[in-house]
Amino acid sequence: MLANYAFIGIFFVAAVSFPLAPLVLAFLLRPKRPTPIKQSTYECGLEAMGDMRMQFKVQYYLYALAFVIFDIEVVLLYPWAVAFNQLGLYGFTAATVFLLMLFAGLVYEWRKGALEWV
Repeated sequence: MLANYAFIGIFFVAAVSFPLAPLVLAFLLRPKRPTPIKQSTYECGLEAMGDMRMQFKVQYYLYALAFVIFDIEVVLLYPWAVAFNQLGLYGFTAATVFLLMLFAGLVYEWRKGALEWV
C-alpha cells in the first residue's frame, strides 16, 4: 500500500527541490557586501535630483484601461474569426452578443466623457 504512495512522495520532493535549488544556489553565490556605487540610484547616467514622484492625470489610466479592454476583445475574437466556418449560427450569435456588449461599454465610456482629452 505504501509503495503506491512512493511515487507521489518522490514527485513531491522533486517539485519542491527544483524551484528551491536555484534560490539556495543564488543565495550562496551572491556578493555579500554590495558597494555604495551599486546601491546608488541610476537614472540615465545622471544623479537623481528632486522628488521622483510625479502626479499623472486620471485620464491616462482611463485610456490604458480602455485599451486593455479592447485589446482583450481582439484576443477573444481571433479564435472565433479563425473557426468562423465551423461554428455555424450559434457561434455567430455568441460573437454578435459579445460585440454588442463591448459596443455598449464603448458608448457608455463615450457618454460619460472618459474618452475626451482635457
